[in-house]
Amino acid sequence: MSGVLADFRRIRELLELSKGRLALSIAWGVAALGSGLGLAALAAWLIARAWEMPPVLDLSIAVVTVRALGISRGVARYLERLATHDVALRSMSLARTTTYRTLAAADIWRPRRTGTTEVSEREGDPTQLRRGELLGRVGSDIDDLGAVVVRAFVPIAVAVVLSLPAVTLLAFISIPAALILAVALTVSGIVAPWLSTRAAREAELAVRADRTEFTAEALTVLDHAPELRVAGRLSGAIAAAERAGQRAVAAEDRAAARSAWSAAVLPLSIGASVLGSLLIGIALYGNGTILATKGFQTIAGGGITPMAFAVLVLVPLSAFEAVAVLPAAAQALTTGRAALHRLARLEQPETVPVAMDLPPRPEGRRIAVTGPSGAGKTTLLMAWAGLFDTPRPGVTFFAEDAHIFGTTVLENLRVARGDITPVEAEGALRAVGAGEWLDSLPEGVETDLVGGAAAVSGGQRRRMLLARALLSPAEVLLLDEPTEHLEAEPGAELLRRLLDQDSGLVAPERTVVVVTHQLPADHRADTIVEVAANSTVSIHRFIPVNQH
Repeated sequence: MSGVLADFRRIRELLELSKGRLALSIAWGVAALGSGLGLAALAAWLIARAWEMPPVLDLSIAVVTVRALGISRGVARYLERLATHDVALRSMSLARTTTYRTLAAADIWRPRRTGTTEVSEREGDPTQLRRGELLGRVGSDIDDLGAVVVRAFVPIAVAVVLSLPAVTLLAFISIPAALILAVALTVSGIVAPWLSTRAAREAELAVRADRTEFTAEALTVLDHAPELRVAGRLSGAIAAAERAGQRAVAAEDRAAARSAWSAAVLPLSIGASVLGSLLIGIALYGNGTILATKGFQTIAGGGITPMAFAVLVLVPLSAFEAVAVLPAAAQALTTGRAALHRLARLEQPETVPVAMDLPPRPEGRRIAVTGPSGAGKTTLLMAWAGLFDTPRPGVTFFAEDAHIFGTTVLENLRVARGDITPVEAEGALRAVGAGEWLDSLPEGVETDLVGGAAAVSGGQRRRMLLARALLSPAEVLLLDEPTEHLEAEPGAELLRRLLDQDSGLVAPERTVVVVTHQLPADHRADTIVEVAANSTVSIHRFIPVNQH
């Protein structure tokens, strides 16, 4: 129980719930369902009283009140929905912002290492997450937390507040009937949610894991289908995604069985309460001699009036409206707690060793960063750009997977600088070797790239990103694998020009830092940064041959 309460507090803190707004939502919910409860009781009294054909004026107040309760129920329900969703959407926005900041501060870019030994994989470690899994964290997990407000916090509070008046109202007529209602409400408010929670937990453990696996596998296929086909692994990746989807469906079916039992508890409780009230009402009504017919007055011999009999039978039907949503509330709470735990794992533990001791940015105008895959070269560039703390002015990091937008070539280049002219854009593209591709476009730099990156090949995309970097106003260009996917000789030649201060490709006064796996032997870089497999960094300064 303490763990559940702690999770509730953490959900409230993460969502930054406003107590005032939440209380307003609960108040409108109580007003809506309270109007329904009062409407059921008063309508039952009115029907039975009208059967006795009293003067119309005796019923006028009750008739007006019934109308008012009918209207107020709909209005209060609408206002409760507005208030509740306002709280939830505000909270989800704040939670998503907090999660983005956590991800931005976390070392999620590569596996962590300690010395020469890689840290073992931990469940939920953000360094081990794939794109599909991260998408689930910032998408569906936060949506699940928002659903806790709408489907759990407010309904539970409303059910607790309204159950007591319903039982109290019946107690004025019959103590046994009130006890039956109290027991039935307890069963439907506790047993049904418990069964629902077990179903939700089973679905959470099985379904969500398989759904996450399916999302990750599907994204892998969508993002890397050409590479997987060339490697002969596309069929296997598709099959893995299909198997994950089938496992998720099977797990959903198993969880649905428990949900079915949970759904059966409510109608059984309603039936038991109404039947018990009916039998008690029949016994009381038949035992008394009518002495008065006003209100709920007790009749001689312990009997009840027809109006009290009607109220005794119809009020339980309305009383269960508040607890009917509790199984769904329990599921929302279970799902929300699991989402909370996954989001909490995105925070970088303080006990985890830092990925590497980052050296200061080395001196030089043309710098090459080399090392094996996963050693931390990209992390090094991002650290030099200040992306883990305060961004450094005049320093721009150009990622190898930067986005290509579904607009014109010119507008894609203007991401770097908004005032780029068509002439400048064409010149930059030809400078990086994209002239032949540019000539093949029907409208040159004004050609729309329908589908964004899907409209260009891997090599064309790299040349576009490199042209974008050259056109940027940054004094320091940090380029991550700019020649990847290019043919060997053209790629090597482009790399030589990037690392040659006198090539004219990049102005001599600008600094170029290039991450590459294939550094040409005849390069003219003045600094080489080697990142070893154990994440240690060594810097080598030398003077190119033509400068001796």
